[in-house]
Amino acid sequence: MRGFKDFIMRGNLIELAVAFIMGAAFNSVVEAFTNIVLSLISMVLGGPPNFDDWMPGGVPVGPFLTQLVGFVLVAAVVYFALVLPVNKLRERMDADKEPEADAATETELLVEIRDLLAEKKN
Repeated sequence: MRGFKDFIMRGNLIELAVAFIMGAAFNSVVEAFTNIVLSLISMVLGGPPNFDDWMPGGVPVGPFLTQLVGFVLVAAVVYFALVLPVNKLRERMDADKEPEADAATETELLVEIRDLLAEKKN
């Protein structure tokens, strides 16, 4: 039972659950934007892009192409609305941080502590 409790309380599982919930909530926003883009495309093309009836050589690849167009639109929305702005924000935040000029490594600190302890014994 303890192993199950450790599994449930593990940080990355909670983060994954939050990400899943946020993704499901964001789905309606992405769908709405995708519908806007599809309506604009349908105004230009005279109808929505629907390849469902396309069957070259009798192979029904049309539904796949329709879903592929939808997927590409969703991926574009996620990239341009979320990923790109967040990456730019992170770059700005990282640029604002001043690099530590005198940052010693853990090994250097341990060597220094060892030397101080050795001097103290003598």
